[in-house]
Amino acid sequence: MGRVSLRSVRKSFGTVDVIKGIDLEVDDGEFLVFVGPSGCGKSTMLRMIAGLETIDGGDLLIDGRRANDQRPSDRGAAMVFQNYALYPHMTVAENMGFALKMSGVGRQERDQQVRRAADVLRIGDLLQRMPRELSGGQRQRVAIGRAIVRKPRVFLFDEPLSNLDAALRVDMRIELSRLHRELGTTMIYVTHDQVEAMTMGTRIAVFNQGRIEQLGAPLSLYDAPANEFVAGFLGAPRINLVGRPGADATPVHRALWALLLPDAPAQASRAGVRAEHLRVGAPGAGVPATVAMAEHLGDISVLHLRVDGLAELVHAKVDAGHAHLAAGACVGLLPVAAPVLAFDAAGLRIA
Repeated sequence: MGRVSLRSVRKSFGTVDVIKGIDLEVDDGEFLVFVGPSGCGKSTMLRMIAGLETIDGGDLLIDGRRANDQRPSDRGAAMVFQNYALYPHMTVAENMGFALKMSGVGRQERDQQVRRAADVLRIGDLLQRMPRELSGGQRQRVAIGRAIVRKPRVFLFDEPLSNLDAALRVDMRIELSRLHRELGTTMIYVTHDQVEAMTMGTRIAVFNQGRIEQLGAPLSLYDAPANEFVAGFLGAPRINLVGRPGADATPVHRALWALLLPDAPAQASRAGVRAEHLRVGAPGAGVPATVAMAEHLGDISVLHLRVDGLAELVHAKVDAGHAHLAAGACVGLLPVAAPVLAFDAAGLRIA
């Protein structure tokens, strides 16, 4: 079992409220991702679950038992840190088995558990190496193995891949997803990387200023964000937000608004359209725009466009057939047949 319940949980540092009354149910066996910008409270929340930070208000329950005042070692949770935290003078096997040794587990049983965890993580051939002899990805596997041997009810990951290069991050995302499927243990994973959140989590909790803005399955949050913050945080490049034209708006701004929201609700203040839901054609087709920068990535191109009357650039993700476009090129901008989001003046999605 590994069910985690947060009930009106609060945390302050001095006069600063860091966690502002969070209610959350984490199901047994779930892979839940906490995502959000730096300073939003996601790592503090994870440390509170682990017992590394005190809870100032509310209740934390693990499998129905109040854990606020339990020691970290008694909570049935194992944490994997960003910096690996391996003992440099111990071998891989000694690092992985250290917690068991401190708990009084005998040598033979300890070695068996370390070997089983190493086999799951595919690091059986590294057990006699020292941490300095390992790559970043191997060190992270050792840190995860150290958590596995404890057989926790809940795994807690605090940005474990942020120190790895891009290729290793992809490999480790695959490995962690496989590990979750094989172990079936509850995992709570903190990251600021939306790609990790979208590809690994069964659900995502989007944090902002000590609160959860929205909780749900990755694609549901992407397709139906509750507000502008969630819409803007998930997706690369960021969602395009176009304000309702005012009395002094340019004709181009008015034309773009009409294309995006031809039947705009009266309370609509901004239209949101994702980069992949825009296309470009020859000048004269659609709304005139000028390429400010073109990022040609092989299979796709990301165009950053200036539109008369808009302060922010408009981003369009198009196919590789537009690789000839460069800064200064004039194009016509059109939405594809996809839903355009509408937000009110408070930033809440209304359509």
